[in-house]
Formats: sequence, C-alpha cells, structure tokens
Amino acid sequence: MQPHAGDGARTRVPLLTAAPARPDTTPSAARPVHAISTRGLVKSYAGPDGTTTHAVRGLDLDVLQGETYAFLGPNGAGKSTTLALLCALARPTAGQATVAGADVLARPDQVRRRVGMLFQHSALDPDLTAEQNLHIHARLYGLRRRHARLRTTEMLDMVGLTDRRRSLVRTLSGGMRRRLELARGLLHAPRVLFLDEPTTGLDPHARAQVWEHLRALRDQHGSTLFVTTHYLEEAENCDRLGIIDHGRLVAQGTPLALKAAIGDDRVALRTSDDAAARRVVGRTAPPGLPVTLDTEGVSLRVPDGSAWIPRLCAALETHGIAVHAASATPPTLDDVFFHHTGRSIHTPRPHPTPPAPAPDGTAAATEESP
Repeated sequence: MQPHAGDGARTRVPLLTAAPARPDTTPSAARPVHAISTRGLVKSYAGPDGTTTHAVRGLDLDVLQGETYAFLGPNGAGKSTTLALLCALARPTAGQATVAGADVLARPDQVRRRVGMLFQHSALDPDLTAEQNLHIHARLYGLRRRHARLRTTEMLDMVGLTDRRRSLVRTLSGGMRRRLELARGLLHAPRVLFLDEPTTGLDPHARAQVWEHLRALRDQHGSTLFVTTHYLEEAENCDRLGIIDHGRLVAQGTPLALKAAIGDDRVALRTSDDAAARRVVGRTAPPGLPVTLDTEGVSLRVPDGSAWIPRLCAALETHGIAVHAASATPPTLDDVFFHHTGRSIHTPRPHPTPPAPAPDGTAAATEESP
C-alpha cells in the first residue's frame, strides 16, 4: 500500500535490529491496549437491480496489541472486505474502527502508514529481483536510500532469502515468494500486519515455513498479526480466532475454549446397515441427542464418546447389525464452525459477497478466490 503524498514522505522508520519485548496482553487493572477496535462496522453494496448486499454486518471486534488473531470463515464470508475496511482501503457504510491508534475514517492516511498488508494474490514484480522489489517498496514508503538498503538487507535475512537476493522473483518457489512478500510488508515496521489467506496455494512444507516466520515475528518484535484463513490448522496457530459467516462475527475465543464449549465427542459408526443402525442408536443414546446419517455412516455427539462405543456396538449386534468401524474424536474447529453456522467450513457459500473496492473506489478482484 503506497502512502499518499501528504503522509510525510521522508519519514524515517527505526530498524528492528534490536527486538523490543513482546507487549504484555495479560488482563490487568489498566485498560487493555487494543491494536484493532471496531463497533458496528458495516459494509454494504447496492446492486444494479436496487437490492443491497451486506458484506460486513455490524462487526464489534477488539484485538489486543501483540496478539495473533484469525478470521476463520469460508470463501465469500466477508474476510477480505473486513481487511479492506481495517486497512483504510475501503470506506465503511456505517460504524467505526480504530487501527494502530488511528481512526479509519478520520485518519485513513495514518492507518495506511502504520499497517502492513500481505495480499491474498502476489503484489511482487516477477521481472525484478527479490532485492529490487523490497528496495522500491521501501522508497515508496519514504525511506532514504541508505535506510532502504539497510532495511532490505535486514528483511531478506529475517525471511532466509539473503542468498537469493539477486534472483528474479519469477525463479523463486511459491514458498520463497510468500516469504518475500512477508518481508515486503514489514519494511516500514508496521504496528499491525494484516495477512489475507497467507498460505493459499502453498504446499504443506512451504505453509509450515511461512508460519514459522510469522511466529518468530510475533515473538521477537511484538507484532500484532491479523490473519484471514479458511484453513483450520492455521487457525490453531493463533492466540484467538473469530468465526465469520455471512458478514457476521458469530463466535470468538481461543481455539481451545471454542472447542471446549462444544464439549461432547463425536462418535462415528460404519455398519452393515447404516439406516437401521441409525434407528437403533437413536433408541440407545441419551434422549434428545440428534443422530445423523451421511455417506460416512452414523454419527452423534455424546460426553465421553469412548465409553459409549461398546454400549452402542452391543445394541447393534443384538439387532443383527455388524459394526465395521467405530471411532470417538474430540471436537475440532470444523465442528465449532458447524455448531455456530449449521454447515462445514468447506461447504460452498451459495451467494458470495461482492468484491471489496480498490483504493480508487473501483471493484477489486473477486473476494477470497478458492
């Protein structure tokens, strides 16, 4: 994101050679320091037929300084639109938001100077070297030539790309390019780093490398990281997460607390006659518990699922139904998402939200492409 001409083009940004301590996010008697705070944030779009589509619906959100926070939701849930609002790249229809101490409506230029952004799709120039990409970006943010060279060297070292500094971006692997984009977003030492689907399209090894660098960034520099993702394993890496669906924040908390709130284990059975097994299980299980039947067999949620498996198997065998497989698993984040939305996170959303507008007010690329 390029700052406007009136943003202080010669601003010097301190080097991160001496890592400051990570801010203390432990609740205390003092008022907590929020890196991000929103109240009633709304973004709506008017369609050509006169209808209105709400991409973000009354978002109330507080993210502590130094926290790693994730928006977990399927494609089209409103994640990228929310990031555009928080980065002052789009103007909210209603509500208010403060990011890195600046109001997104009253001081959008300050917001843009104080945050970094890792876009879902690459913003690197493939025909320039890794070093040239970073140096140009540093100069766009007003760093003097000497300072820009120092920052470029420092960031390349931080993401482990010093030996590829003179390689054209087009010759780098997907994981290397993502790490280079991470370095690009950190050149001006932002207070908050937004990462929109940071590992989309990467293989598991490259994805793990990116998260290794993100954890090091958080621990060494006290950075606030705000991540959007539809990968459940990525959400597990975060201090807290919010589940967003149809533009609404439907639940938030630590991954452990959200899973613990569901409580019950999922018991799954595959039998010789799943339809008949569902009826037997329904009569055997505690009253009022829903028993579902799908292509994977019969399933239900009960406390202490492992203790229920022998009882259910015995009841099925009494009715002449053979049990081929049985398992009991604790709640997952997909179970949490299903609990709050009524569907799996991987179930396609029938009506995707409109794209977030670009800084010039035009429509951007389709939000959150698969």
